[in-house]
Amino acid sequence: MAIAKAERLMNLALCLLGTRRPLSKRELRESIEAYLEAGSDDSFNRMFERDKDDLRELGLVIETVENLDGETGYLARRDSNRLPAITLDAEEAAALGLAAKVWQQARLAGAASGALQKLRAAGMPEAEDSYEAHHSALEPRIPVHEAAFEPLMLACRDRRPVVFDYRKANAAKPEQRQVEPWTLECWRGHWYLAGWDRERRAERVFRLSRISGRVRSRTGQFTAPVPDVVTVRETVETWAGETATRSALIRLRSESGYPLRARAVSSRELGDGWDELEIPYGHGLDAWLVEFGPDVVVLEPADLRADVVDRLRAVAKA
Repeated sequence: MAIAKAERLMNLALCLLGTRRPLSKRELRESIEAYLEAGSDDSFNRMFERDKDDLRELGLVIETVENLDGETGYLARRDSNRLPAITLDAEEAAALGLAAKVWQQARLAGAASGALQKLRAAGMPEAEDSYEAHHSALEPRIPVHEAAFEPLMLACRDRRPVVFDYRKANAAKPEQRQVEPWTLECWRGHWYLAGWDRERRAERVFRLSRISGRVRSRTGQFTAPVPDVVTVRETVETWAGETATRSALIRLRSESGYPLRARAVSSRELGDGWDELEIPYGHGLDAWLVEFGPDVVVLEPADLRADVVDRLRAVAKA
C-alpha cells in the first residue's frame, strides 16, 4: 500500500472513530487534507467510496445514518470496533514470555518487552513457578554476534533475494553468494539459513556465523520455487555426522575439543597431553575436524585422514 493512501485511510479512520455524531462527506472532505486536494467532486467521491470500502475490508465497522440536515453521515462507534479482551491461561502466558525472550539481545528487545508489559497490565496471568522452572532450560536467544539474522529474517519474510560474503569451513577467504532465502533455523546454538543459491543453481544451507560483512537486499522475484518443507536441521545433522554410518579414531589434545568428546563412544588417555577417541560419524566430519586445527589428529580411517589433510593444505595455501 502506498504511503499516501495509508495516511489517508488512517486519517479517515481517526475522524470516524473520534466523532460523537455522524459526519457528512462534505465535513470529512474539509477535515482531511488529501480530500481537499482531490480536485473535482467526482474525483473526491470516487476516492472516498474506495477508502470507505478499504476500511471496511480491513475490519472497521462504519455506520451510515441520516443526520438532521438530511445528508448521509458516517461514523465508527468505538464499542463496535473494540477488540475482545485477551484471555490467556498460565501455560499460554509462559509460552508467550518464552517466545519474547528470543529477542532479548536483538533490536526488537524493547518492543517485545513493552508488548509483554501491556499484556500483563491488561490482566495476562503470570506463569506458574513450576511451569516456568520446567521450561527455564530453553530460554532461546539470538546471539549478539549474529548480525546477519535480522536482515535475513526480513528477507525470508518478504521473499527478497540477498547477497552476502560467505566463508566455507575449509576456505581462508569468503566468497560472494547470491541467495533466495527460504527459512532460518537454530540448531545446537547456531543459526542456519536455507535457500536457493543462484550461481550453483541448487539448494544450500549457510551457517550465519560464517557470513561476513553486510547482508545486501536485491530487487526482483525469486527464480526458484520455495518448497513446502525445508529440512534445515536434517541437512545440518548430516553435515555434522549425526547420521552415523562409520567410526573414526582420532587423537585429541587434553582439555580441548569438548564437542568431540561428547560424541565419543570410547576414550582413553595416551599421555603427553593427548587422548584417543572413537567417534561415530557420517558425511561432513572432515570439515568439522578441521575447525579444531592442531588439537586433532586423525588416525583412522585413511580416507578421512586424507580429506582432513587436503582441507588443511588448502587453507594453508590460501
